[in-house]
This record gives sequence, C-alpha cells and structure tokens, in this order.
Amino acid sequence: MKSREENKLDNPVWYSLSENHQEFAVEYGSIKFYEPNYGPFGGFTELKNTAIATQEYSALSDNFFVVGEKPQIANDLKIAKELVCLQMVINEKIQLPIDVEIVKLGRDHNEVLCDLVNLVQPGYFKNKTFLLGDYYGIFKDNQLIAITGERMKMNAFTEVSAIITHPEHTGKGYAKQLITHVVNAIFDQGKIPFLHVAEHNIGAIALYEKLGFTTRRKMSFWNITK
Repeated sequence: MKSREENKLDNPVWYSLSENHQEFAVEYGSIKFYEPNYGPFGGFTELKNTAIATQEYSALSDNFFVVGEKPQIANDLKIAKELVCLQMVINEKIQLPIDVEIVKLGRDHNEVLCDLVNLVQPGYFKNKTFLLGDYYGIFKDNQLIAITGERMKMNAFTEVSAIITHPEHTGKGYAKQLITHVVNAIFDQGKIPFLHVAEHNIGAIALYEKLGFTTRRKMSFWNITK
C-alpha cells in the first residue's frame, strides 16, 4: 500500500468526492459534501472555511456529518454528537466459503434496501445512496434480510458499508458471507477495502477482526444539526 495513497484515508469523504465520486459533490472551497440525497457526509482540508460551509449546507440538509477533524460551525448550528469510529482496513482476500445465494441489488430493490438499513441504523442511508456503489443482499421467503455494499470510493480504496442484518435473522453468518463477497469483489477491482465501525460496537469489531480487518485509526463523525 503506497503511503501517499494511504494518507487519503485520513480524510475519506474529501478524497472520495475529489476522485471517484466527484459527480456527487457539493463544494464550498476547501470543504466538500455529498449531495444530501446520496449521503449526509462532508470532509474538509482547511478549518477556517468550515463555519460558512456548514451554514450553507444546512440549507440543504438539517442533519449531517463532517468526518475527520472537528469543524467550526455556524452560530445557529450545533454539534449534536461526536460518533467515534474505528477505521479498519483489510489487505488480502477473505478465504471463506459462501453457501447462501447472494443477490446484486438493483434500482427495483431500493425501497426494501432503504427500509432495512433505516430499521437498524436510521439516518445514514438516503434514497440515492445505493448509486454510490454495488449493494448485495440475501433474501428469505422473498424478504430482504441482510445486506452489505460499497459507499465511499477513492482511486485506491473502497469503503464497505451498510453491513446490516434484520434483527430477526442475526447470528446465522449472513453478515460474514456478505462481507466476504463484497471485500473480494473490491480486491478484484484492484482496490483495498476499508470500513468504519462505532468504537462501542464490540461484536462487529470482533467479527471484522476475525475476517482479517485491522484497525488503522480512530475517525470521528461529527453530527451537526440546527
């Protein structure tokens, strides 16, 4: 892994919107956000401009995240929460048999995809998030019960995201197999997979470590609201 490329993981939203996801960017000089319908995330390179930029973006989205260093914000906004995540990276394919049918999700699956993510992790997945990358699911009795997909994308890295299993179907290894499928597909694209997981989510961290992910650093998601 080239150190110059790896350093981009310190500012993943900025570099995703500067590289593979340029078309989804709302730019305010040294800070860039995803268009709100794709994801409520921003990143910056210069702190001094963040107060004005967060004020302008708040007209588009009244609840969003700045990822990385703590931003300055406008007087009528507030930081509702600092969500501290572990940023984890994996450097080789996962050798795990897949014994369930994994379906690539398309536009016609978007409603059930959004419903499942927002049932388990409300607030992150928007109606166009599925256009940021490939999403895969497992169905049982025609119900979508588990998903995993891709979100942020740089030239050298792709984020594994939306690792979700319906609460009635946990503990059956679905997440493990979906992560395996997505991670290996990212390697096949010539990129390195990474993910973000809340530091208090001990169960998920243990699973990711078992699959071969290692923690690179902590990453803060600053939740900004009006």
